[in-house]
Amino acid sequence: MILFATLRIAVRALRRNKLRTLLTALGIIIGVGAVIAMVSIGNGAKSQIEAQIASLGQNVLNVMSGNFQRGGVRMGWGSAGTLTKDDYEAIRKEVDGLNGMSPEVGSNAQVATGNQNSFVSVKGVSADYLDVRSWGLASGSNFTEQDVRGASKVALIGQTTAQNLFGDSDPVGQTIRIKNVPFTIVGLLEKKGSGFGGDQDDVLLVPYTSAMKRLTGQTTFFRLLVQASAPDLLTNVQTQISELLRQRHRIAENKDDDFGVQTQQEIADRFTATSKIMTVLLGSVACVSLIVGGIGIMNIMLVSVTERTREIGIRLAVGARGRDILLQFLTEAVTLSAVGGIVGILLGIGSSRFISAKLSWPTLTSMDSIVVAFAFSAAVGIFFGFYPARKASQLDPIEALRYE
Repeated sequence: MILFATLRIAVRALRRNKLRTLLTALGIIIGVGAVIAMVSIGNGAKSQIEAQIASLGQNVLNVMSGNFQRGGVRMGWGSAGTLTKDDYEAIRKEVDGLNGMSPEVGSNAQVATGNQNSFVSVKGVSADYLDVRSWGLASGSNFTEQDVRGASKVALIGQTTAQNLFGDSDPVGQTIRIKNVPFTIVGLLEKKGSGFGGDQDDVLLVPYTSAMKRLTGQTTFFRLLVQASAPDLLTNVQTQISELLRQRHRIAENKDDDFGVQTQQEIADRFTATSKIMTVLLGSVACVSLIVGGIGIMNIMLVSVTERTREIGIRLAVGARGRDILLQFLTEAVTLSAVGGIVGILLGIGSSRFISAKLSWPTLTSMDSIVVAFAFSAAVGIFFGFYPARKASQLDPIEALRYE
């Protein structure tokens, strides 16, 4: 009952000067809203990266070519063709715990059919590629190992490419020309969505032998996608591949690898590191506005104590104790910050949805960020409201009654 009465008095005191209360709460509202919006943007970016990593398939290792020094300059992965067909065959035969494997080679190329043409990412892969990537077919069928061995002119087409070239017509069975080489479409891929580097559905998949002999002239692979049989075998498979390739490439113990082997988790950690840093920085900047809002609460509460000195003196004179005055002013500060926190939460959620809808930025508002932001706003009210409340509770009743 005492707490309820104190809260009622606090609300009445705050309502006396509505404009001042609103302006004071505005700092907390903006601070909480900014924290939730910024954290939502960071979480959205992180979740998008994780979804893109998951779209690579389950239990997949990336074996990338390159990653060595030349002339004192470190070459990045994929910058040099160090993975050969013999490496691919050796890994398939000698590494235990594999469920599937596919090389990847290719480039962007002009693709035409009839009077339509499009610039498309053309990838040369094996017949296991769809299983490794967990990528299904909407219609048609996959090309076979026989197609790979014979460098057949067959292709699988992505949803975006199919729409650009054929509209709503079924592309299966149609003929397209890739660099003036005719290929027959045997399957339409299911929609995969956006991924690293752009739209995963704007793609053509052909047998890697066809890509190397008929399209690119390349003799090495950009990367190898290796799928382990189980998650707990990933580390073992990774070690086996590294040791085998070092042996095959005759790399001395004190020399760097001319390839890279990464698990999906390592890829995710590498790509999310930047987003984590940005989330922390954005959240920290938003927290500064919360602190500024707290300073505003302290300022207004000090002014309120000065304005209500006679009121405090009367309360003390009729029997109120110092802790009652402390509780009253502290309740006002906490009420002010809590109400601002609630409005700020609504503002933050609304801002996140607006950003997602209008700017097409991925956002993800978590309950943790809402709870933390609200708790922080309440803590700001307690921290910055304590000093004015304590000052009010220590006033001398006689001096307070004399105050003009």
